[in-house]
Amino acid sequence: MKMEPILLSVDSRGVATVTLNRAELHNALDHETIDLLIATLETLAEDSSVKVVILTGQGISFSAGHDLQWIQRLAEFSPAEIEREARLSSRLLSTLDNLPKPTIARVQGSAFGMSVGLVACCDLAIGVSEALFSFSEVI
Repeated sequence: MKMEPILLSVDSRGVATVTLNRAELHNALDHETIDLLIATLETLAEDSSVKVVILTGQGISFSAGHDLQWIQRLAEFSPAEIEREARLSSRLLSTLDNLPKPTIARVQGSAFGMSVGLVACCDLAIGVSEALFSFSEVI
């Protein structure tokens, strides 16, 4: 049984918690995960019962950023396909940055690369003292 890469829960107060759920890969982001995260955020933006959105990760890491195996596969993509993937990542950041609800990054572990951008796009970020933040990817 395949695990869902994004989990969503909404409590009775209207607090939506969006959880990156690829703990075995330190919540690394690939095409599917980015696409699902965008769809989840867009759905929450339209839901009038949701008052605030919390973004967090499952396991010991908030997110390792882009999935390096996925990044390596991009080498086989055409320039148009690479541009499409870059636009998808940009759309994720824009969607989170412009979400019409307050957003909170709950950083329970390290955040690297693209996930530092996710944290920066939230209105508020709260992290454990052991969390590391790094732009480790060079593309």
